[in-house]
Amino acid sequence: MSNNHHEKIAKILRIDKRRLIALQEDMKRITGKENVCANVADENEAIVRRSLDALGLGRNVPASEVYDALISKLEADDIKIFEALNLFSLRNPDTAGKIVDFVRKLHPPKSGFFLKLDKAREFLRNEPPKNIMAALGYSDVKEMLDKEDLLEVYSALRFLEDSEWLNNVFFKQYEILTPDDFEERTIQLRALDRKWIKAAEDFVAKKYHNVSHLKEMGVIFVIPIFLGISGETLRLISLLTHYLNEVEYYSDLFRMAAQKSGDSGKVFSMKHALHFFYSKGHEEVSFAEQVISLLRGDVINYRLPDGKQPKFLVIQRYLAKDDENDWRLFEPHVNPEAVHWRRAEEEIVRMETLLPNLKDGLHFWKDLDWAGDFFKGAVGNDVLVSFNLVDTAMSLVKEKELIKYLYHHQEALWNKLVSSCIGEEKMIRLMKENMIKGWFELR
Repeated sequence: MSNNHHEKIAKILRIDKRRLIALQEDMKRITGKENVCANVADENEAIVRRSLDALGLGRNVPASEVYDALISKLEADDIKIFEALNLFSLRNPDTAGKIVDFVRKLHPPKSGFFLKLDKAREFLRNEPPKNIMAALGYSDVKEMLDKEDLLEVYSALRFLEDSEWLNNVFFKQYEILTPDDFEERTIQLRALDRKWIKAAEDFVAKKYHNVSHLKEMGVIFVIPIFLGISGETLRLISLLTHYLNEVEYYSDLFRMAAQKSGDSGKVFSMKHALHFFYSKGHEEVSFAEQVISLLRGDVINYRLPDGKQPKFLVIQRYLAKDDENDWRLFEPHVNPEAVHWRRAEEEIVRMETLLPNLKDGLHFWKDLDWAGDFFKGAVGNDVLVSFNLVDTAMSLVKEKELIKYLYHHQEALWNKLVSSCIGEEKMIRLMKENMIKGWFELR
């Protein structure tokens, strides 16, 4: 078998080819699956050629033409969606509510396991959010909670309160959580009231998006402000469907933590826990510690010992956003974020079934989450172009700053390699079962 396949995959993932070959052999020994890299590389080539044909491009065009064509395709699809939804202006705050209503039809919110509303009120009474109260004109937290929508107030923690106060004061209260503080209720997807617009302007300008969520509350919210950036409608829909999948996923993790901890509120031995717990010796991890770890997005920060069985890190956030050379990105790993985005992109493709007047186009993005290739740059160098929808959308937002995104594609490719060996269902199960531990090995 040619090493070209290994070279291509290794180059995209930025890892040593020899290590990739060794990993494939280890996985073959465990799963019996042969030629995984070759099959993935061949499938990638077929998808890239299909996509280039759809864009009217040849296989040997420069990277800049491929990138520009993907951007243009996304912009064109965004306009089609905007018109199909009968939207009139992104300057109108009511547009946010209309998009939210459509996403509820596309992905009906499910029931989940979330922090009780009474507990959330208790936390707000214990540590009143001063910035939120000032923005709404309250001096008494009880009066605010009596008159305002609790989930909107809790949502505003994300964009009005100082992160240091949130992490060191408000969220410190989570250290006493038990399974009894959680309940089953439906995920809330909503556009916030207009009264939050002025208070949230700085957050939206800084974050480049107007949507966020609170996993522990089961709420996903849109601030009714738009940036006026091309592609914004499609980007908002993709973010909302992504967050719906993510909140459902973390709800499962909260429920699993509650079931495992039982009456004691404790779970597995510390010898298998994350490094940040090591100071606690061999105590067990409480339900509260598991919830806090999940909300923080903790990732293992020590290297795994060598062994006969192939090991994979579970990286629950996009480390490349902070450091594209983080050592963990070059270790064998899987990423649940890439699973949420894959499902979101599948739902984007399915929009055509709900919008009869939406003609042509969205099927183009099917199965592109892990697809991409190298094309020649302006000076003859190889330039990696991601065909991933969210990479394209994020690049469009940052187009004026000449920032191109690749990390969604690279993480999705790691998932593709692993799921090609063990199946996506088993991969997701292993992610969930080992999220707190931070890694798993194949047996």
